[in-house]
Amino acid sequence: MSELGPITMRDLSLIPVERLRGVGPKKQASLAVVGITHLLDLVTTYPRRWIDRTNEARIADLVPGQEALVLVTIRSVTKRTTRNRRSMINVNVGDGSGRMDLVFFNQPWRERQFKEGLHVALFGKADTYRGGLQMSNPVVDLIGDRTGKIVPIYPQSEKAQINTWEMAGWVEETLRRCAERTIADPVPEAIRQRHRLIDRSEALAGIHLPDDMKTKELARYRLAFDELLRVQLVLVLRKRALERDSLGIQHTIGGPLVKRFYESLPFPLTGAQTRTIEEINADLGSTQPMHRLLQGDVGSGKTVVAVAAMLAAVDGRHQGALMAPTEVLAEQHATSVRAMLDGVTVPDPGNLFGDRPLRVELLTNRVTGADRKQVLAGLADGSVDIAIGTHALIQDTVDFSSLGVVVVDEQHRFGVEQRAALRSKTANGAVPDTLVMTATPIPRTAAMTVYGDLDVSVLDELPPGRTPIVTMWADGGLMEAGVWNDIKNEVAAGRQAYVVCPLVGESEKLEVASAEETLERLAFGELQGLRLGMLHGKLPSDEKAVTMDRFRRGDLDVLVATTVIEVGVDVPNATVMAILDADRFGIAQLHQLRGRVGRGEHASTCWLVTQQKEDDEGNAVVGNPRVEALVATTDGFELAEVDLDLRGEGTLMSTAQKGRSDLKLASLRRDRKLVELARGAAFEIVDGDPDLAKHAILADELDLVFSDQDEEFLAKS
Repeated sequence: MSELGPITMRDLSLIPVERLRGVGPKKQASLAVVGITHLLDLVTTYPRRWIDRTNEARIADLVPGQEALVLVTIRSVTKRTTRNRRSMINVNVGDGSGRMDLVFFNQPWRERQFKEGLHVALFGKADTYRGGLQMSNPVVDLIGDRTGKIVPIYPQSEKAQINTWEMAGWVEETLRRCAERTIADPVPEAIRQRHRLIDRSEALAGIHLPDDMKTKELARYRLAFDELLRVQLVLVLRKRALERDSLGIQHTIGGPLVKRFYESLPFPLTGAQTRTIEEINADLGSTQPMHRLLQGDVGSGKTVVAVAAMLAAVDGRHQGALMAPTEVLAEQHATSVRAMLDGVTVPDPGNLFGDRPLRVELLTNRVTGADRKQVLAGLADGSVDIAIGTHALIQDTVDFSSLGVVVVDEQHRFGVEQRAALRSKTANGAVPDTLVMTATPIPRTAAMTVYGDLDVSVLDELPPGRTPIVTMWADGGLMEAGVWNDIKNEVAAGRQAYVVCPLVGESEKLEVASAEETLERLAFGELQGLRLGMLHGKLPSDEKAVTMDRFRRGDLDVLVATTVIEVGVDVPNATVMAILDADRFGIAQLHQLRGRVGRGEHASTCWLVTQQKEDDEGNAVVGNPRVEALVATTDGFELAEVDLDLRGEGTLMSTAQKGRSDLKLASLRRDRKLVELARGAAFEIVDGDPDLAKHAILADELDLVFSDQDEEFLAKS
């Protein structure tokens, strides 16, 4: 082995691609187009598929109408122009077992691409044409004269004009030249052995030049683990540093005020609420600031848990704050928290009566004049115990006497800077304990990755007395008539309904128009005679409030709304919802909307209304996996997993990427187990070596792979 020691990712990133044979200025420019400028880019550009020559179909084995992959040699190429002036390229190919024709429409450049004798891989559907086999517009990979049983196919770009065999050749040369010094493996051997991970040199060779498919799978597993481990290390390092460097407030647990609150509740806590409160109390009692995510499906009783946490702060003479993303939601929280705390008093030895009233105040931009002054003074002198509001709570003009616990609702709608600003609102520089609540169930793997610097608590059971919601799918006009009948029947029985208007592209203007149009159509048509109101994002705040109040009081039968009602609108008497053009919404949003009904004692129904779709041939399209998933279950966590499967994952990093820090092989969907293993490994490494001093190569990789923006984004997303 060379005295220089094994080659690291950093070393590879410092060697430009033009050092390889055959990469002149022209190829260098082509590689740059696909984002490859140095050898690290090259070896982490993985094949997008692998062809097993020992096991692939031959032309003789093709079944008409079925998609298949074949390796063939070009025999001849001809070009002609069709009657409507389109170009048509005919290519004859063979593989020793038979021959076949390919036809490409409107791709004149194919004539230059295909030379006689060239080896290509084809993926497509063969059909019978004039007694022989023909493929129209198949996917083509030029593989050159690659030998070996497994042929890797790299992502190819027509505009870059790089062929898969050139990529394979350059990767092979890079790995051969690394072999003498070997490639550094920064993952501790104990972790590699425990999780049966092959070493990194073996993995890179195995993914690019596998002898068989099993080798390729072992290689993918190892390299995917590396990607996930790097993400988890950033999060765990951030989490541990935050715990180490932040001074928290050590709250007294089990104080008299919290006890009084539990005694005043008209129902017992659920097992999930008790467990979650214990997890939060452990954080509140420690000297390190809490940084916890509370996930709970709609109606799982998150508010009770949040109030208990804020009262623990008040017990120790601190203040609590609850922040919501919108004024409507902040006002609603204020109403429900005040109702929940009605009659609960604070023990106060200095008071003549031994108790004082608990003071809960609302602060939004709608609170003005003398009222505002009074609230601000109360926050500053400590006489306000709990403040509820929008981001108005963290404006510079707002001073807290001693902010102890902060609850942020639906944090994914809430900027990072706002969270940071809140933390500066405490006396003596201590960081308030932060509880982030979301009703959007997040798959476990995504929660560990996207919210990896938070501890996660889950409320996974509904309080007694919540009626399950029945979800029905109305596909097409005939079934839709049943929806309007259902609404009329419910209103006749004294209940109320929501009609949610379709999501119209990205335009708010269009959505307002769609709400107005729907209201008009229903008022003069299907729901004639009922009292209808409308709610959308463009209405002035006070108008929104008036409409909501009328609906809450029962002065309106039906509320026609856009998705502004998605979060937090709470009217127990509303028992039926119709979501129009439901197939335009995502699963999470449909689930959130549905949670607006089923909040009282009466059975509730959510109708998902869609228009029947036809394919190009005019046949009705059967099935809609998202709508079907909602009909099948009301379990938000189950839906979140289905959603991840249907949608695939987005990018983990911020948009300001260095470009190579995202997951290339790992998938939060396929590699659920691997995410957990990587997270465990990250804790093991960081807890034994908090600044990675003994893991210099690993630390250097994090520095290389993640930009500062990425790290900020990961830690704060």
